[in-house]
This record gives sequence, C-alpha cells and structure tokens, in this order.
Amino acid sequence: MQAQTEHLSTTAAHAFLDALPEKIQRALITYVEEIDYPLEAVLESAIAGFLDPDSISFMDCKPMTGSERMAS
Repeated sequence: MQAQTEHLSTTAAHAFLDALPEKIQRALITYVEEIDYPLEAVLESAIAGFLDPDSISFMDCKPMTGSERMAS
C-alpha cells in the first residue's frame, strides 16, 4: 500500500498537465513561471479555488517554496 500524501506529487502534477488541452497547458506553465511557484502548488490552488471560492489563493499570500524554507 502506498503512503498517503496531502499534496499533489510532481509526477502527478505533470501527468495531469499532460492530459489538459495545449492552450491550458501553456497558460498554466506561463503562470507558474510568472509567479515562480511549483506546478503542483498552482494546480492544488486552482482545484481548491474551484471547490471552495473562499479558499486561500496566491493573491492572498506568497508561501515559501522548498528551497526558500531550506535557506531560512
């Protein structure tokens, strides 16, 4: 049995991205590059925003990436 995780893995995020239409892929990749966040975080935020319009978004805060946490 696989260990459960509370976050989307990088592998799953890329598999999900690959299944989307090219126009949406380009838009997501552009957004990821503009805000300098991992793809999996952007996808999680998009899904959370769809499920709960009051959920936190990247407009609300700028969470640290893994490399930023390690440098702190």
